[in-house]
Amino acid sequence: MSEVRSVETGRRPRGFTQEQLDWVPWVEPIALADADETQRPLLEGDRGVGPYFRLLARNAAVLAHRSANDKEIFYGREGLSRAERELAATVTSRHNGCEYCASVHSRFTSALSKRTEDVQRLLDEGNGVRIDEKWDAVIDFVDALAANPPRADADHLKRLRELGFSEVELHDLVLSTASFSWANRLMLTLGEPEVPGGVSEI
Repeated sequence: MSEVRSVETGRRPRGFTQEQLDWVPWVEPIALADADETQRPLLEGDRGVGPYFRLLARNAAVLAHRSANDKEIFYGREGLSRAERELAATVTSRHNGCEYCASVHSRFTSALSKRTEDVQRLLDEGNGVRIDEKWDAVIDFVDALAANPPRADADHLKRLRELGFSEVELHDLVLSTASFSWANRLMLTLGEPEVPGGVSEI
């Protein structure tokens, strides 16, 4: 059976959530059994399970660069904390309206920061939410940087530096935002989020 379902049959989430969502592609992904020697290494482990990476594997060279980029930005050992990188991904996804990415990365943010209620407020109220001085500065900078055209300016950076962010941390914050601006656009143009079967509509 094809994994590509019509828009009419899917159940869209009613808003931003930390609950797990499915993602339904509008273009047929490759079947894992049909992956060639270039595609197969890119789909090892969990990446071969869902449709997203199997769809991106249709252009293996781009997926390889995307995966290396993601690993370097979100799993680097120095610089910005992983929780703050995930916060940037969540804020970017909230700005761009990507419910699927926001659900994934808000869960990471909650797990790493232990601030589930604050993360939920961000999802519920949007990027204008006020939480605390440090998170507010990150949210405001990321939201401004994710805008098209970007609105981030020297005042945003000055505020972050005054709160103790190093140049390396600021660099990581920029990369996290840029990476998810790209990821959101892929998710939003190639498919849509869906509430998993058997779960009440979120």
